[in-house]
Amino acid sequence: MTPRLLETALAVAREAAALAAERRRGTVTVAESKSSSVDVVTAVDREVEALVRQRLSELQPGDGFLGEEGGRADRSTSLTWVVDPIDGTVNYLYDIPQYAVSIAVVEGEPSPGNWTELAAVVINVANGKEYTATRGGGAFSDGLPLAVNHPESLGQSLLSTGFSYSRQIRTQQAQVMAVVMPHIRDIRRMGAAALDLTSIAAGQLDIYFERMLQPWDHAAGVLIAREAGAEVRGWDGAAPDVDWLLAAHPEVIDEIESVLVAAGAHFDIR
Repeated sequence: MTPRLLETALAVAREAAALAAERRRGTVTVAESKSSSVDVVTAVDREVEALVRQRLSELQPGDGFLGEEGGRADRSTSLTWVVDPIDGTVNYLYDIPQYAVSIAVVEGEPSPGNWTELAAVVINVANGKEYTATRGGGAFSDGLPLAVNHPESLGQSLLSTGFSYSRQIRTQQAQVMAVVMPHIRDIRRMGAAALDLTSIAAGQLDIYFERMLQPWDHAAGVLIAREAGAEVRGWDGAAPDVDWLLAAHPEVIDEIESVLVAAGAHFDIR
């Protein structure tokens, strides 16, 4: 079943990426703000999600749907499709080539601590690069197998992170990163969680850490990173969720987690 699910996810993701790319050649405008004035959604986000939802309802009738832009559908099967139509919307708005379509299919209750990821696709819309994975079947980019980088030490590790749209929380996050910086090679801030996770899988980053991620931000990327050999964990042994997501090579993840905790990274985000 899983290969067929991946085939479906890839076909739909390619359609969605083509639509997003076509719309990006025109003028992209903000449709509304969400959690703050700088947390935006475009009309294209909604259009792409509507396309994905429609195509999946045709190809996988009865499956559930969980999408970023308010798309929900109850399920009569054990499967749910978790979709971020454009991960990295601000990058998309500014035409920074770091935004993606992210689609995962999961089994079980549609929440990260209760589901099992079965298949995942992330497509970088700007350059067309495709990342795929199936549970137990490995991770691939354009057909080539992916493997995490093995850094020599934490000090030689490149870390990527993201920041909240809340000014107060973002300020605290910046203070945490100022403490972390001396322990690592350097820091990157890409602006698209799905692509950060696929970059871990591809060996282009060594560590990815972020809080306040929603299920659609990481569902596909987590499976791809894990299948490439990364360890991905939430807080205190829990599944990755809105509270905490840390991904790295298994030999450095404990050390960077200790540094993050000592730096005060697990502050109250409510």
